[in-house]
Amino acid sequence: MDAEDKQEGKLPLIILAGPTAAGKTEVSLAIAEAVHGEIISCDSAQIFQGVNIGTAKIAEKDRQHIPHFGLDLVPADAAYSVADYQRYAKACIQDIVSRGKLPVMVGGTGLWIRAVIQNFIFTPQDPVLSAAVRRHIRLIAEEHGWEKIRSLLKILDPEGYQAIAAQDKNRLSRALEVVWTTGRPLARQGQPSPYRFEYWVLTRPLTDLHRRIEQRTQTMLDAGLPQEVMGLLQQGVPRSAQSLSAIGYRETVQWAYGLMSESERNASITVHTKQYAKRQLTWFRSEKSARWLDLSLYGPDRVIAQVLSRARSLQEL
Repeated sequence: MDAEDKQEGKLPLIILAGPTAAGKTEVSLAIAEAVHGEIISCDSAQIFQGVNIGTAKIAEKDRQHIPHFGLDLVPADAAYSVADYQRYAKACIQDIVSRGKLPVMVGGTGLWIRAVIQNFIFTPQDPVLSAAVRRHIRLIAEEHGWEKIRSLLKILDPEGYQAIAAQDKNRLSRALEVVWTTGRPLARQGQPSPYRFEYWVLTRPLTDLHRRIEQRTQTMLDAGLPQEVMGLLQQGVPRSAQSLSAIGYRETVQWAYGLMSESERNASITVHTKQYAKRQLTWFRSEKSARWLDLSLYGPDRVIAQVLSRARSLQEL
C-alpha cells in the first residue's frame, strides 16, 4: 500500500503552530483566504468569552470575512479540557470539509493539537471520584505547596510535568487527577490519525521572539489588559477560574489583589511569556511530523508560498 492509498478517506487539515508572538495570525489569514479555508483556533485561553486582550484574540473586524472557530466557546468562569476541545475540533473539521472548504488549525497549544491529530482516547471518569480527588489535591497544595503537586506529577506523568507551566494550577491539578483516577497519564494514547495533514511550526530566533514578546506585552497593557481583568473580577469570575490562570491574567489578578506592584506585574508578564514560548518550542520539537519555517529568515511572503504549495497538494488528493 503506497502513501497515497493510506491517505484515502482521511480529511484534509492544515496546521499552523508555533510559539506566542511568532506571527501566526498574519500567515493564517493569508493561507485561509488563498485556499478558501476556514480557521480553527487552537489556543487554550482564547476559548473564554471576555478574555481578549491578553490572549491577542483576533477582533471580529479583522477576520477578513474568513470564518473562525474555537473562539469564545465558554464563559470566563467555566472549565474546559483537552477532551472538550478534541470533540469540538473534530466536529468543526468534519463540518468545514463537508462544505468543500479546507480547515486550517492555528495556535500554540501543542497538547490540544496532538489530541486532535493523534486521535487521543479519553477514559470516562467517575464525576464523584474526580471531585473527591480534586479536593484532595487542593488540600495537599494548601498544606505543602504546589511544588509538591508538581513533584508528584513529575513521577507519575513526566510529559505532563514538562508541558504544564508551574503557575498553571488548574492544569497541574487536572493532570494529577487523571493519573490518580484512571491509572494512566492524561491523554497520551492515540489511534491512527483520521486526517491527512500538513503540520507547520512558524518560529523566529529567540532574540527576535523575545523582542516581539516585550512589544506585545506593552501593547496589551496599553490596550487595557488591567481594565479587562478588573472587569472580569467585578462580573464575579473567581480569581481561581481557569481563564484567569492564563499568562497576563494571573499576574494582573495578583496586582489587583495588592500582591505585586504595577512594575512587578508588567515584568512578570514578560518573563512568564518568554518562559512559555520556550516551553512551546520544546514541545513542538517533539512533533516528528512538523516542518519548521523561520519567519525572520524567510519573511511572511515566502513562508506563505511554501505552506500554500503543500496546502494545494492536500486539496488535490
